[in-house]
Amino acid sequence: MNVIPPKDINLVPFVSVDHMMKLVLKLGVGTVLNGIAKAIEDDFRRWELFDKTPRVASHSKEGVIELMPTSDGEVYGFKYVNGHPKNMKEGLQTVTAFGLLADVNSGYPVMLSEMTILTALRTAATSAVAAKYLAPKGSKCMAMIGNGAQSEFQALAFKALLGIDELRLYDVDPVATEKCMQNLEGFGFKMTACTSAEDAVEGAQIITTVTADKQYATILTDNMVGSGVHINAIGGDCPGKTELHKDILLRSDIFVEYPPQTRIEGEIQQLPEDYPVKELWQVMTGAIEGRKAPEQVTLFDSVGFAIEDFSALRYIHGKLKETGMYENLDMIADPDEPRDLFGMLLRASVANPDLPSPAL
Repeated sequence: MNVIPPKDINLVPFVSVDHMMKLVLKLGVGTVLNGIAKAIEDDFRRWELFDKTPRVASHSKEGVIELMPTSDGEVYGFKYVNGHPKNMKEGLQTVTAFGLLADVNSGYPVMLSEMTILTALRTAATSAVAAKYLAPKGSKCMAMIGNGAQSEFQALAFKALLGIDELRLYDVDPVATEKCMQNLEGFGFKMTACTSAEDAVEGAQIITTVTADKQYATILTDNMVGSGVHINAIGGDCPGKTELHKDILLRSDIFVEYPPQTRIEGEIQQLPEDYPVKELWQVMTGAIEGRKAPEQVTLFDSVGFAIEDFSALRYIHGKLKETGMYENLDMIADPDEPRDLFGMLLRASVANPDLPSPAL
């Protein structure tokens, strides 16, 4: 699936944070979430075309820095992303990211983009796409445990794609819940601030867990999860970090993005390496069933995968001409003769007499 290189391939379209915010506002949050969701679904249906590898991670006691690459044979994409839970206490984002698309034929980049906002959008879109296939039909109420930076995006994606209109919210920090409720005013939700996770899940058909602490945690215990619910577990996303009690996993049908990565980073790191799980792309292609019975407990053990980032970048690239939300960066050297890179440097010194000539 080609992306079209710019007319001057030495200039690379760059989508800044300001551009991304304006693009989302110009098109509408719901439109963007639906568009990214469609791109993800389309790419998952051609899953077998993509290069796939667990993300390349550099872990430290403070957090993780990761590269997430993939290619469909025509377009290459990667995302650089960090995850540092301690950042919030220092006034910094827990997650930041940027990404790139490149033309496989030439190797030249065709777009560089911020992905802190875009990752939040694609994570929410992926959750809602999975719930289309796994959540109880007609679901209207979602519990959301963890009301930080991802929470509003999750709520809006589930409203846009599934029609969720009731939220039961809980966070260990009541200020986070208050922030979430204020931000979502005017979007048509009935919202309840809950005093505990147990209170939040009461009456919910979908339970989303999206906490940030880098540790083995038990956000949901087995007795909190009744039959017939769908669990959207997106907070467990690195080794040593989980949110669900093991007993919940043992009585759920578990769906994942890419098993080799999820077994390292997801909730299923608590289970034996050969424990059976189902791949979401196979549900989308109809190769396997998603939700089969009303009483079934389904679990989307999401850790985020490179193809989702590829899809989100591809969607944004497709909106550049329509929105004009980008600027060109002079990123690629363009000597008059490809082998004469040093000559290009010499000519720059002639064109800029205030600069010294190249010298040892």
